[in-house]
Amino acid sequence: MSVRTTLSLVSLSLLTTAVGCGSTLPPKELVDARAAYQSASKGAASQQAPAELHVAKQSLDQAERSFNDEGDAPQTKDYAYIAIRKSQLAEASARALIAQKEKEAAEREAANLTADQLRSAQKELSSTKQHLEKTQDQLAAEKVAREAAEKKAAQALADLQKIAAVKQESRGMVITLSGSVLFPSNESTLLPGAMVKLNEVADALIKGNPDSNITVEGHTDSQGQRQYNMELGKKRADAVRDQLVSRGVAADRIKSVGVGPDRPIADNKTAEGRANNRRVEIIVEPNKH
Repeated sequence: MSVRTTLSLVSLSLLTTAVGCGSTLPPKELVDARAAYQSASKGAASQQAPAELHVAKQSLDQAERSFNDEGDAPQTKDYAYIAIRKSQLAEASARALIAQKEKEAAEREAANLTADQLRSAQKELSSTKQHLEKTQDQLAAEKVAREAAEKKAAQALADLQKIAAVKQESRGMVITLSGSVLFPSNESTLLPGAMVKLNEVADALIKGNPDSNITVEGHTDSQGQRQYNMELGKKRADAVRDQLVSRGVAADRIKSVGVGPDRPIADNKTAEGRANNRRVEIIVEPNKH
């Protein structure tokens, strides 16, 4: 398992950030910084690079203090980004030190061997050096790939935030679209403008989350019979799913669910509350690969 995959697993398991008004949960950058430090502290860095790990902890503490004092401010995100890099540096230093120790051990052993054994050892040492060079190349490639993936994901999130309400929950990234924007009243046929909007959502999902599983949930208010609302919620979820698939989202990783009136986010006693409850939620689950 690569360093990038391990960090992604830890980060996604810790991701409970909520994007929206009045949120007091930490920004995604701080959650990633915590995950990066946890990964580093449980790995070789705790033994091989304690000084660098200590610096990473100090950087994380600084980000935590900024969050406590300033909340989800740009300064907090900057400190968190620095903390991530410090944790990654501690892990990289530990790997480099281990590799150097292996190289030195091989060299010491080679010095005590006979001529025939020396030739064999030199061959092994050459292979070890090649392996080290390959490892360094892989680390550099991983860094470039990670930075490209982060940039791509950030752009995809920015694109989504322009067209829908987006927040982070423990179940994943939740994209909320108003039912009035997508469908005529009491119908499950997409409006022409809704197709354009969903095409933009699909493009962003393909760009930023090509491997994640996705659930489309259809929600309604509590007006009318529950069974009718359950069926309407399912039909609307199906319509959104079908549109996303038609735009290129893989059909085998997206499913639709009718929630109906069972999970309101506002008071159904007011017109505004009912309007907020009539919605479609697209949940992009944490990537477990």
